[in-house]
Amino acid sequence: MNNPSPIHVSCAIIECNGQVLAAQRGQHTSNAGKWEFPGGKIEKGETSETCLRREILEELAIGITITASLPAFTHHYPDRTICLHPFVCSYNGAPVIAGEHQKIVWLAPEEIPKLNWSEADIKVWEYYLQEYL
Repeated sequence: MNNPSPIHVSCAIIECNGQVLAAQRGQHTSNAGKWEFPGGKIEKGETSETCLRREILEELAIGITITASLPAFTHHYPDRTICLHPFVCSYNGAPVIAGEHQKIVWLAPEEIPKLNWSEADIKVWEYYLQEYL
């Protein structure tokens, strides 16, 4: 299938006390049951940073502080192309609510590869572990 223009998505690698937050996608979503860094589609007229703050507040009910920007990564699924704009973030310490996700977990960085990740997120965590940490 000929992929249209990529869908631009911001995602957050949220760090707290040496751990990273991962979110499991809901059963009624694409890539259901797979793990991802939370975030969402960048809307028209919105910066990737503004999108991320909005999406994390909507999805997890927490405020975040962006501490670093990582390179964007593009992944081609059979039916769409995703361009992920990842950011390393800290957060305000409030309880995290799973919202649209089935589950959320805090992981030590070395545990990240053990989860069944959405394909688009794999390049993000590989870069994070190999180049950022």
